[in-house]
Amino acid sequence: MDHLIDLRGVTRAYQRGGETVSVLDGLDLQMDAGSFYALMGPSGSGKTTLLNLIGGLDRPDSGEVLVDGTDLAHLGGSALSRWRADHVGFVFQGFNLLPVLSALDNVLLPLQLTPLSRRARHEQAERALALVGLGDRMHHKPRELSGGQEQRVAIARAIATDPTLILADEPTGDLDRSSADAVLELLARLNEELGKTILMVTHDPLAASFAHRLVHLDKGRLGRIEDNPERRPTAGRPA
Repeated sequence: MDHLIDLRGVTRAYQRGGETVSVLDGLDLQMDAGSFYALMGPSGSGKTTLLNLIGGLDRPDSGEVLVDGTDLAHLGGSALSRWRADHVGFVFQGFNLLPVLSALDNVLLPLQLTPLSRRARHEQAERALALVGLGDRMHHKPRELSGGQEQRVAIARAIATDPTLILADEPTGDLDRSSADAVLELLARLNEELGKTILMVTHDPLAASFAHRLVHLDKGRLGRIEDNPERRPTAGRPA
């Protein structure tokens, strides 16, 4: 299996309260295409920083971040924005939906950066919402949806451009258990049925149980990476 992600000697530090805080310290990590990874570790271990580097939202102080053969550190601002639009879908804990827009219009937002016609963009957004089970809610605004439905809109937005990679930062942190399991099963099915590579930051062992592989970070270094022998199966129902 090919490595989709290859981090080599990556360091990242931030200034906080007048002192330098090291978040990632010489991290080496390879991740395969088509797998579902759970990134785990205590607060401050570098999980979200790692996700932001892989998604091109941040840059390393040193080292290489290669995604699908592209060294992100060598891309300028506009090129990096285009790369993100083509290759990455983001899912956040807080959903990040615009409250004044319908579900459909929220999903349409990343498609505005594509060369598709207006009709094609609408068709693609509608397909994404149907895929996450919200074809009958596309004209509802976020306040008219449950938390689980809002997160499914966010996932539809993430997959609307058919990205190579889905990056999810605590995607179930604001959800009850039932809604969380529905969202996790959806992510698992996107991985299994569409072949999407998924990296998910989580503190929740139940959330991690949906992943193929567990990546443990500790104080900015790779603790261990292991196969998940007890991966939770999906229920086999349509997403």
